[in-house]
Amino acid sequence: MNKELVIKTKRSRGEDGTKVFSIRIREDIVKRLDDIAVRSGYSRNELIGLFLEYGLDNCRIEE
Repeated sequence: MNKELVIKTKRSRGEDGTKVFSIRIREDIVKRLDDIAVRSGYSRNELIGLFLEYGLDNCRIEE
């Protein structure tokens, strides 16, 4: 019996629809995020994604 081991190529970063980047945030905001993360069960990263999506969906530009 000759069974092949098939290994698929690993996806590159970003191919899962996400992109990694770095931002600077004040310590008081990090504390607030951490408090919400503990209370909600969401990770800090998940919360930031939710907050960004909400902000983008509810943003209005005034000239």
